[in-house]
Amino acid sequence: MQFNVVLEKAEEGGFNVIVPALDGCFTQGDTVEEALVNAREAISCYLEGLQKLNQIYLKPEYQVYELDFAL
Repeated sequence: MQFNVVLEKAEEGGFNVIVPALDGCFTQGDTVEEALVNAREAISCYLEGLQKLNQIYLKPEYQVYELDFAL
């Protein structure tokens, strides 16, 4: 799975990072390299949170299937 990330120079220094495909997923870093490492971690945490939400709201009588999409 791949995600595009947008890096923008921050006024106070460093870089802000936005993940457009994941609403509210953003981070920052002092360097481009640090910002990209932090972006990977933010995406991972975001997806982990979604997975936990699915587990919370999943009723025993439901069946869950994963669908893969290639764009």
